[in-house]
Amino acid sequence: MGARRGFVVLEPGDGLGPDTTVGLGLTRSDLGQLETVPRASAAHGRILEGLADGEGGIAQPDLLAEQDLDPRHREVAVRLGYAAGYTLPLRTDDAGRLGAVVWLYDEPAEPREARRHLVGLYARYAGEHLARLLEVERTRACMTTMSEELLPPRLPRVPGVQLAARHRTGPRGGGDWYDALPLPDAALGLAVGSVTGSGPSAVAAMGRLRASLRAYAVMEGEDPVAVLSDLELLLRLTEPARSATALFGYCEPALRRITLAGAGHTPPLLVGERRTEFVETSVSAPLGMLACWEAPSVEVQAERGETVLLYTDGLLHRTGDASDRAFARLHAAAAGVPRAERRDPEAVAEHVLRTVLPDGLDASDGEEDVVLLAVRFD
Repeated sequence: MGARRGFVVLEPGDGLGPDTTVGLGLTRSDLGQLETVPRASAAHGRILEGLADGEGGIAQPDLLAEQDLDPRHREVAVRLGYAAGYTLPLRTDDAGRLGAVVWLYDEPAEPREARRHLVGLYARYAGEHLARLLEVERTRACMTTMSEELLPPRLPRVPGVQLAARHRTGPRGGGDWYDALPLPDAALGLAVGSVTGSGPSAVAAMGRLRASLRAYAVMEGEDPVAVLSDLELLLRLTEPARSATALFGYCEPALRRITLAGAGHTPPLLVGERRTEFVETSVSAPLGMLACWEAPSVEVQAERGETVLLYTDGLLHRTGDASDRAFARLHAAAAGVPRAERRDPEAVAEHVLRTVLPDGLDASDGEEDVVLLAVRFD
């Protein structure tokens, strides 16, 4: 278009967001000054407010020569050094108005007809693409909200242990969950699990399974095998086409002991000053895969200051590595937690997550759900 600077404003006309502005050749401060221009004076503001009709662009070939230009607009134009502009709406027939794109010229100028035609074609395709991305983003946000609402709003405070959790939901919504439930006799029920599938049905199944596990934990939490056996029977009777992995632990903080039962789930990781090792749990099938599930439990005896990490396999899958390399990466990340951070389970969880999943792999738009629950013994 022959311009040196410009910006794109995403502001869907239905008011549901997300709203954002991205500049090219403009600093954050420049964009902030442009936002102070009254909308009725700015061409993109008139488009976003519905004051400009049609899909054609708005040319302002010589801004400073306009007699009725808003004083604030004139001041900002002089300060930023632009003298002309061309603005084009971003819209689709189905989604309506999505935003606007603006080109800013240093000298009085106006794009030729051929350039207007070409950029109009680009904007038409860009609008369709943005509409699809917008739908995906809203769906992801909705699924994330649903998943978060089905998980514990806060972790309990139980003498003898400190807890921290991390949860990332994929764009389609998944069935990974965690839980920490105070039990009689100053005990604590710990659980992580994953339901097969994705989308609303998986999220709903996760909510039902987690709620059921809480009830079984209250009734017979001191026997983790019985808890998972009841959960397997419920899953087989109510959702025979679905399977799930789960790990449930009966934690006795005073004794620094966890009795664990697992159903096709990844082994916990014990992290301490003198050792970093995976807990050897029995090999067993996921819930819903066999006519009758049962596997022996194991006991984890921790020392003072040690942390037990419970997690779902999404943490490993997001690395993109083969299984053995992903486990090695997790082990190395846990072993490399700085000594000063080991007293804080929040810092431990954050370090492990960011080390195992660097460069944004821990973001919420990853394909796999991720759950990480850190339990530190005082």
